[in-house]
Amino acid sequence: MQSKIVFFIIRRSLYAIITLLILIVFLFTLIHIIAPNPIELARIYAGNPHIPTVELDNIIKKYGLNEPIYVQIVTYIGMLLHGNLGTDPVYGAPEVVLLARFLPITLELVIPAIVIAVVIGLLTGSIAASRRGKGADYGVKVLYLTSFGTPPFLVAIILQLLIAYKLGLLPATGMVNPILPTPAAVTPFPLLNAAIAGDWTYFVSLLRHMILPSISLALISFGIVTRLTRASMLDVMESDFFRLSLMKGLPRRRAVYSVALRNAALPLVTLIVLLFAYSLAGAVVVEDIFDYHGMGYFVVQAVNNLDYIAILDTTIILGLAIIAANLVADILYGILDPRVIIE
Repeated sequence: MQSKIVFFIIRRSLYAIITLLILIVFLFTLIHIIAPNPIELARIYAGNPHIPTVELDNIIKKYGLNEPIYVQIVTYIGMLLHGNLGTDPVYGAPEVVLLARFLPITLELVIPAIVIAVVIGLLTGSIAASRRGKGADYGVKVLYLTSFGTPPFLVAIILQLLIAYKLGLLPATGMVNPILPTPAAVTPFPLLNAAIAGDWTYFVSLLRHMILPSISLALISFGIVTRLTRASMLDVMESDFFRLSLMKGLPRRRAVYSVALRNAALPLVTLIVLLFAYSLAGAVVVEDIFDYHGMGYFVVQAVNNLDYIAILDTTIILGLAIIAANLVADILYGILDPRVIIE
């Protein structure tokens, strides 16, 4: 059995590597369609159509843009493996440094959003399953279908207009009150830095600015948790061992929440991993609406500035995050349910 698990992990890892290679080949092919010759490619890499010829030659040599596309792909993969993603022409800094600056800010939004989405999804899903075919069940269905079908930008705008502008309960844009002094950057995470420094005014300001973006991300993803929780719990509630627990005298409410919900949690373990990748993608839109300077903001600014290096690198990093999340989900599911490995 142990050898089957190892083989399963190796096979899934190979699928993940192949998917990442396909993504890189697709992106490089797309860039070469946009700019079919080395000079145009160098201008794209420089982010400046009027760059001097001498600098163009340096960029062509640095990235090997006069080489065939397959050589450029191999060169880029080599740079990627060494943690070298090139220098951003707009910021004038290495892409790795920029990603290390913006990604932790997005993680501070995504992680609370996942927690909120899971809590709401478990609650609404269990309510729907325990009241199958009743008004509460149909109400929850409408709720999660609306959540799942509403575009992220619309959810963010509605929350912004209602809670920030109409009621004035929370800030509408930004990361923190700009007049507050920034605590020392001990870690890449601003919230953690404020807590370490004991600057609770800055901490609370950060927290207040995080609430609306995090809730926006949670509201667009909790519907998936709700639907899966409901379906999994209904499967368990139709099983023989659930009926047996009722026959033994266990109260139905307790059986639903202690037996059905606990046994239905297996698919949720893998779903939480996938929610991480889904929320990272949703953060691109949400951060732009709330002017929250994380990874999403960085991507939008790269598109606006035609910063192709940043667009290429962030697309690959986000793609890598999604591929890695799927890989971890597959492995977790395979370990938790050995039938998947046998099949």
